[in-house]
Amino acid sequence: MTDVIVVGGGPAGLSAALFTAKNGLDTVVYDTDETWMHKAHLFNYLGIDSKDGTEFVEDAREQVAEFGVDITESEVTGIEQDGDGFAVTTGDGDATAQYLVLATGADRSLAEELGCDFDGDLVDVDLSMETSVSDAYATGAMVRDQEWQAVISAGDGGAAALDILSKEEGEHFHDFDVPADAE
Repeated sequence: MTDVIVVGGGPAGLSAALFTAKNGLDTVVYDTDETWMHKAHLFNYLGIDSKDGTEFVEDAREQVAEFGVDITESEVTGIEQDGDGFAVTTGDGDATAQYLVLATGADRSLAEELGCDFDGDLVDVDLSMETSVSDAYATGAMVRDQEWQAVISAGDGGAAALDILSKEEGEHFHDFDVPADAE
């Protein structure tokens, strides 16, 4: 069993994976490489003057891989609660994890299959992006109507990851690096 399964490899999913893996949680990302970022060019992402969306995704994948994230190009075809965690079925087999982060863009089918509450067409989440299913998180376009900006999605992934890390620590967790951490 892994600690965190992330379904989706766009800004939300990779941001969640970065935070959880950087802070010691075994994290796996399942992704079909169909992110909308391949159709984007970033001019409105803080800290980036201009970057092709595919280049952004490649850089983000490289960054999370450096922290030990296993990025598997495989579609998640099924999902369910499994004891104290979650079981996913993929084209490559089954996997289980204690925490689940859904980052599948506007595709809400896995959240529906899991039994998450909806508010109209959107997955209902709290401020930490947790769904009505404990330890399952939904991010990005699946929780927002027409607010599909990469930077917002990345923030959603970060919020989900910080909530997971807070649960693991038993207190509020802050991922705040200082210049000495870079040495």
